[in-house]
Amino acid sequence: MKRIYVKENRCLGCRLCEWECMYANSGLDAMFKLKGKQGEILPRIRVEDNPEDIHFAVNCRHCKQAICVKSCIAGALSKTDEGMVVIDKNKCVGCFTCVLVCPYGAIMPAADGKAAQKCMLCTDNDRGEPNCVKYCPNGAIVFEEGDL
Repeated sequence: MKRIYVKENRCLGCRLCEWECMYANSGLDAMFKLKGKQGEILPRIRVEDNPEDIHFAVNCRHCKQAICVKSCIAGALSKTDEGMVVIDKNKCVGCFTCVLVCPYGAIMPAADGKAAQKCMLCTDNDRGEPNCVKYCPNGAIVFEEGDL
C-alpha cells in the first residue's frame, strides 16, 4: 500500500503541508477562504519542531497492526482491503481512545471536539495524490509503497 513518508532532512518547517491538508479537507473552493477559519478547520498532518532546527511532519502511518483500530470501542476505525486505516465519523462517539493509543500522535480530535480525525490520504475528497505530498516545495513528503 502507498503511504506518506517524510524526509526530515528536506523539511523546512514551512507548514505548507498543514495548510494544504486543511484546504483539501475543508470543502472550500479556494485556499484563501481558509483565512480566519483556523480552529474551525484543523489539519490532519502536523509539523513538529525541535531545538536542533529539525522539522518533521506527523501523519497517520496506516499501520498493519493498528492499535487504534483494535482499541476503538465504537467500531469507527477500520482497515480497508488495501490496508488503509479509515474513520467513520458517524460511528465515532468521541471517547478519543484512539488519540491516546496512537504511537505516532497522528489521530486528533476534530475541530468540533465531537469526533476524532486522521489522515485518510485525501481519498475522501477525490484529489488523487495527497495535497501535502503534491504541494510540498522541497519534496520532503513522499507518497510511495511501503511496509509498516
